[in-house]
Amino acid sequence: QVQLVESGGGSVQSGGSLRLSCAASGSTYRFLVTASTYCMAWFRQAPGKEREGVAASDSRGRTAYGDSVKGRFTISQDNAKGSMYLQMNSLKPEDTAMYYCAADRCGTRFNWASPNDYNYWGQGTQVTVSS
Repeated sequence: QVQLVESGGGSVQSGGSLRLSCAASGSTYRFLVTASTYCMAWFRQAPGKEREGVAASDSRGRTAYGDSVKGRFTISQDNAKGSMYLQMNSLKPEDTAMYYCAADRCGTRFNWASPNDYNYWGQGTQVTVSS
């Protein structure tokens, strides 16, 4: 049973924009929204590379970004819906990857950029940027 569903990937030319969405459902949604704080994040993984943290937000409105996307990507979260969005502008060929949505309850020792800190993952959506 899929609990996190991504959408919005696709193919664009360099300099273009895409908007990714992630929605939690079922027991995952209830697990998240009943927490004092929960985090949602986007990771990406290109062939032959490690999974990389792109951006994250929490239910208290805090956000964090990877250095390579600062100033180009914007993350937002709808707490009531358990949904998250990633607006990607000024896309570059090096942004090409499979993008994954991740979520979990988070506390003071939570490392938003560590894939190991998330127990809930989506299936991924492909983003391809051509030069």
